[in-house]
Amino acid sequence: MARTRQWIAVLALAASLPAHAGLFDDTEARKELMRMREDYNARLQALEASSRAQLDLANQIEALKAEVARLRGDVELLGHTMESVQKRQKDFYVDLDERLRRLETGAGPAGPVDPAAESADYESALNLLKGGKYGDAAAAFDAFVAKYPSSSFLPSAHFWAGSAALQAKDINRASEHFNAVVNQWPDDPRAPDALLGVANCQRALGERKLEQKTLQGVIERYPDSAAAKSAKQRLGG
Repeated sequence: MARTRQWIAVLALAASLPAHAGLFDDTEARKELMRMREDYNARLQALEASSRAQLDLANQIEALKAEVARLRGDVELLGHTMESVQKRQKDFYVDLDERLRRLETGAGPAGPVDPAAESADYESALNLLKGGKYGDAAAAFDAFVAKYPSSSFLPSAHFWAGSAALQAKDINRASEHFNAVVNQWPDDPRAPDALLGVANCQRALGERKLEQKTLQGVIERYPDSAAAKSAKQRLGG
């Protein structure tokens, strides 16, 4: 009887073992699933953070590029302004020296000229050009040339008048001004660029052979100038 009870207890224990094992396996599977889900979420969050960081970096790079471009433009404008200031100072002293020589020799201009008004008129025309008002600028420089025929600003005035007229698509008028600089003041610092301006006018008129000849003339007459470098590039040399 006692042995029978023992066998019943053993059988009951054996019958209960699979149920406990199944319960243990299901719990472990859930734990593993939760661990995998947490790992996946962590990786997803890391990927999203990395993507945001890359996007922020790309935006910063683009912002820096824009800032560099803006600063480069400011530097170029400053350089142009400094060049204009230096040129005006040089022109002023040359004009002053010329006026003194005229006084010493007893020769004088046809009428009194106010240097301040002369400089102001020149500056006004130049500001129109800088502001993109090319037609108005060309007219203002024309007026300056007519009003101050003995001005030391004349080479620059003709050059800028040609540049303004070229931008305004008045090609013939631009060519006249550029040629005036080349023919009357061939040693002026503006002369190389003026001759290059003549070539630009010829290109605008479709005169390609004349343009190439003029470009070659820039190289031969002003070999060390920036205009000569541009001419070489355009000729493919």
